[in-house]
Order: sequence, then structure tokens, then C-alpha cells
Amino acid sequence: MTDVREVICRPFGRRVLWFFAGLGAAGAGAAVVRLAYGGPGVVLGIGLLLVPVGGWALYRATARVRADSYGVHSWTLLRRRSLRWSDIADLRVRLKYANTPRVQDTRGVSLLLRDGRKLLLPLPWSWSYDDPDFDAKLDAFRALHRLHGTPESDHVPVVSYRTAGRGWAGSLALCLLLLGGAGLAASFVPSTASGERAWRSATPCTAGTPAAERDECLTTLTAVIARTEATRSRSKGSWLYFVDGRPMERLGVSSDGARMFGPGDSVELTVWRSEVREVVGERHVYRLHVPASGDLAVVAAVCLLAAGYPAARVLLRLRGRRLPDDEVLPSALPFAGALVGTALWLLPLAHLHPTTLLTDPVAITWAATGSTATLAFLVWAWRATRVRTPGEIDATGVTEAMGATGVAGVAGGTGEVRATREAGWFAEGETGEAEDDVFLAARFLEHTDYNPYGFGTHVVLGGGPLAVTPHPGPGRFAAKPVPVERLAVKEVRRVRGGDGDTVPSGWHIAELDDAGTPVRLAAAPDDLSRILRELASAALRRESRVSRSRRGGTRR
Repeated sequence: MTDVREVICRPFGRRVLWFFAGLGAAGAGAAVVRLAYGGPGVVLGIGLLLVPVGGWALYRATARVRADSYGVHSWTLLRRRSLRWSDIADLRVRLKYANTPRVQDTRGVSLLLRDGRKLLLPLPWSWSYDDPDFDAKLDAFRALHRLHGTPESDHVPVVSYRTAGRGWAGSLALCLLLLGGAGLAASFVPSTASGERAWRSATPCTAGTPAAERDECLTTLTAVIARTEATRSRSKGSWLYFVDGRPMERLGVSSDGARMFGPGDSVELTVWRSEVREVVGERHVYRLHVPASGDLAVVAAVCLLAAGYPAARVLLRLRGRRLPDDEVLPSALPFAGALVGTALWLLPLAHLHPTTLLTDPVAITWAATGSTATLAFLVWAWRATRVRTPGEIDATGVTEAMGATGVAGVAGGTGEVRATREAGWFAEGETGEAEDDVFLAARFLEHTDYNPYGFGTHVVLGGGPLAVTPHPGPGRFAAKPVPVERLAVKEVRRVRGGDGDTVPSGWHIAELDDAGTPVRLAAAPDDLSRILRELASAALRRESRVSRSRRGGTRR
């Protein structure tokens, strides 16, 4: 698309957007009139609900983006902006809802400026991963950028929630919110524990107890239940109603508590600190829930542990800040495992020793042992989430071994086969028995004749030709041989946002040339290294057989 001169992007369905904008304006007018003359009501609520919908529709309807030989021009309801191609370092795809159930992928175009700023264009947008119109406009944008600017990348960077270029402000805000909840719950633990101790030590009031001290002792009142009201839903209250409204009209209880008693039952009410704490009948005793300090301590601990996961995501983004924006970061699940392991010892400790963590010898020993285990978990999670570059698995040597030979493999014979033996790549029939089949989790990401419609989930090697299978074995049922004579390795890299969310973040991608067609092979670093060595070995074995047949033909 080198002949592109101008690209204009307008919102899809402008008439519908203008309709909703008018509906929002009508709702705002109706809300104002209702407030002026009638006060709150249904009309006011509906009008207030339509206002944000109309505002969003108006913003979308007035948006427009144009790209020409000068640069990119964008118009929105609140701002107009023009950027020259020389100021734009790269064009990117911003993926908002990647692999989210019930929500389609939302794609937009983002601009990376030379000064490091990132701007999201209001158009074009796509709500489908397969949108020819969006792809055509993106290609036209990139063609203009290549013609009038200097792009930094030779591919389309895709920035999603998994990549290094996504911001971490949301995770940090969630972490701080959970830490605030943990601190708030912990602040109530001492007063709740004091109330628990006072309730347990309270004694019945006597005739000589002063009136000012009767709140701290137990007062017993008699009552007769007139009727009960039990609800099925736990969210709605159940009630006990008393005859003649004495000593009170009704008492809120749980649904189970309301079913314990019936009309005409005589009960005794135990009052402490002006609240009914127990209802004692002839057959049943109902005790109202008293907040426990251990429960609050567990809530504080849960909030603290929950804050650890967004904190781990922030840590991983800071750790990978030097990576390209479209490279996928390691998963934070190892840190989640460390937090789960911490919960196994922290939650019981918080429940049993909410206020004696620093004074009880048992609690101190428990906390010290658990902290040591948590430290070991965190060290393991830190190591498990390190960024492994392709150089760490010696992929460069594999790339040079295959890339230097091209598609055909090796152009020699005896010398190369001898070098292969020395490196440990032996051909079948030359070193003894063939190896057993080994199934490695790996996927070719493109549709090919040996991977139709992406059916393959594993690559099998060792006991026969390299093949793709839809299962982890055993047996080569439905296996399709890989034409190794057509493949040559071009590059080994980490996972990018454009590779899709089905590829685990810890895998690597091998860029292959399949007789002129680019193909991507994804696998774990060590497994990918083994597959690439098998590809190189297969190419050498094939050339060795060709060389032997040629020598045999010459002798004859």
C-alpha cells in the first residue's frame, strides 16, 4: 500500500450515535424540569441514567481521524490534535479486552511519540479480532508512516494487559485499596477483643448494683412471643414480635432463630450494654452474633494477602520496564502460589492469636516458622518469574546452524555429519537403536498442511520423524509429519502481544521459514531448544543419506 495518500476514519453507525446523543440531551432536560417543578421521581432517575449514555454517544459521533503526508490529525468533542510523522516513533495496536469471557476483543490504534508519550487515537476501533476494515486502515497508517517517517519496528506491536507496555496504575490503586481495608479491619481488633473479654466476664446484675454500672452486668427480662416472621433470604431480616410490645416491640434475629420459637412461647432475654444478647426458651437458646476479634484479624489478613497479588503485578512490570512494550511479561501466578502458602499458616494464626502475636511464645514461634516458609516461597516465585531471553537456551547456535544452511539443510556431507556426531546429534542407523517417542507441548501458530486449523498441541520426536499431534501421547495417532526439509530458523524471541493469549507467557517463539512462508513455533524455552536441534539434526541426517547415495552411485 505504498500509493496511499490519505486515510480518513469516521465512526461506524453515526446515525445511531446521534440518536443516543439526542436521547441523552432529552434525558438531561427532563431531569432539570423534574428537579425544578416536581422533585425526585422515576423521570429524574431515567433522565440521569441517559445523560452519561448521551455524552458517550456524542463523543463517539464527533470523533474523526485523518492521516496524510503531513501526519495524523484527530478531532474529538473536547480537543483537536495534529502530529507530524517525524514526531511519531511507532504505530501500535491497543488490545483492551484480551481473551475475556463474554466480552469481545476491543482493538484501537496507539501512537508512540519520540519523547516517550503514548496517545490512543479515538479511531479506528474494532470490536472483533478479525476485522478487515480495521486491518486495512492500520496497514494504510503504517504505509504512510513508512513513506513519510521512520518506524522503530518492522512488525505491528500489540499492547495488551499481558505486555510490558501496559500501565500499572490500576494494580497499584487496587493494592493500596486492599491495604487500606486491611488496616481498617486491624484497627478494630483491639476494641473488639476488649468487648469479648468484657462479655465473657460479665455477671448478673444484683439489687445493689448502681444504675451507672448496669450496662456492664447482665439483666434478665421475661417476655412472651406473639408471632414470628422468618424470611427465606438471609439478606432480609427475620423478627420476633412480643406480646403487648414488652419489653420491646420486636427483636431482629436470623431466619433460623425465628424458626426456633413460636407464638405463645415464654422466653428470657439477656440484656448487656443495652442490647439483647440471648433469647432462652424452654427448648431452644438463641445467641445473637457477637463480633469476634479473631474474625476481624482474619479479614485483615485476607485483605493483606489479596493486596499481595496486585503488588506482584506492579513488581513484575517494574522488573520488565526495559523490555519492549509488546513483549509479554511473566505470569504473576507463582506469587499467587506463595500467597496461598502464606495463608495456610497466617489465617489460623490470626484467628487464634489476634492480639498476642508479639507476646505469646507459641504465636512468636509460629510466626517465625511461617515467615521463613513465606520467604522461601517468595524466592522461588522471584526465580520462576525471571525473564528468560533466547540466548539463555543457546538458541543462537541453533539459529546459526540452520539459518546458514537455508531451506535445503547442509551442503556437504561427511564433514558435517562428523561434526553432528561430535555435537551429539546422531542419525538413526548410525548409532544403534532409535530413541523412544518424546511428546513436548508446542504449537505451530499458523494454519499449515501439517497443522491444519491449528489442531496440534504437541510435537513428537525421538522414535520417528518429527510430527505434530493433537494429544500428549502415547502413540502417534493422528500425527502429521513436519516437512523439516522445508523449514529454516530465522529468529528465536520471547512472546509478543500479537502472538495471542493462548501462548503461555513463559514460552518462546521460533520464527521459521517454510519454503518462503513465515511460520511461528511456540514452546517452553528448553523444549523449543530441543525441537530446533531436532530440526537441524533431521536436516543433517537427510543430507548425510543423500551424500552416501551419491558416493554409492559413483563407486558403481
